[in-house]
Amino acid sequence: MQLYNKIDKNVLKKKMQESSEERTTLSFYKYHQIKDPQAFRDHFFQLFNEIGVMGRVYVAKEGINGQVSVNTDLLEDFKKRMYSIDFLDQVRLNIAVDDDGKSFFKLIVKVRKKIVADGLDDDTFDASNGGTHLDAEGFNKLTEQEDTVVIDMRNHYETEVGHFKGALLPDADTFRDALPMAEEMIKGKEDSPVIMYCTGGIRCEKASAYFKHKGFKQVYQVEGGIIKYAQDVKEKGLENKYIGKNFVFDERLGERISDDIISRCHQCGTPCDTHTNCKNDACHLLFIQCDDCKKKYNNCCSQECSDIIQLPVDEQKKIRQGKDLGRQVFKKGRWKTPSEYRKSLNDKLDAM
Repeated sequence: MQLYNKIDKNVLKKKMQESSEERTTLSFYKYHQIKDPQAFRDHFFQLFNEIGVMGRVYVAKEGINGQVSVNTDLLEDFKKRMYSIDFLDQVRLNIAVDDDGKSFFKLIVKVRKKIVADGLDDDTFDASNGGTHLDAEGFNKLTEQEDTVVIDMRNHYETEVGHFKGALLPDADTFRDALPMAEEMIKGKEDSPVIMYCTGGIRCEKASAYFKHKGFKQVYQVEGGIIKYAQDVKEKGLENKYIGKNFVFDERLGERISDDIISRCHQCGTPCDTHTNCKNDACHLLFIQCDDCKKKYNNCCSQECSDIIQLPVDEQKKIRQGKDLGRQVFKKGRWKTPSEYRKSLNDKLDAM
């Protein structure tokens, strides 16, 4: 009984990149009390690994959160299997807006304490008592009201490449950080309409319940997040109030919602909104890089990392052996260039 992927990730990634198979990327979530997350996790992996589903799924006692890639020909089979799980029957499936079928290369299903790390004590409020859901038309209409506040509940690297016009943008590294920042930004607006949004809705589901608990009287959230909003305005011919890209947590790292480019290359400053992960396995810094800099630095964040990836593989392994700083994300507000950020990482590593 296979419960985990056992093939080397580089082999799987190469296979995915070379494949001509048509695939559909979608996301879903559901807050629901799961008594035995590990047993549910194993069942879920078996059920969807059988039909070649790829993606990243988190399971916790509070529910499930997933982003997956499905063979388009098996999409109906996928839905049938998904809806066969009682609490996931007819769960909303957000179909990706700008999809090349290269979003994931293997299936990972993990048990976590929470499906979204939020730092909240859920025992102090009803996490299921979220804000009123707004469809695209409702969102556009309410944002025309002068006292309406729109706030982005995503991280700084997400909002840097795209956001709704006029939205408040907390300069947060994580959702855990965004909550207190958002609370400070909308302080005094307890009686005004407050609309929250995120990628697919899961972060706002919890955040809106939290802010209702904090005394905000008119709390709304964008139904299905940016993904569903973008689909709806396109299908219904509505005004698109989202500018730029929607950052996504898969191999694509972004899907285009409008033609506006609102950010710049972190290395040379030219208009650009393409995120990349530094090719150096000891770094993997997430940053924005234009095509010219990608060529100049060999898909790396600095000349140093570019030099490292040209070394023999064994020497590269020795350099990164025993050194792990976790996921690193470049923040323009703190550093002038990724090279400067890389230097600060080296100082930390030398101190280990």
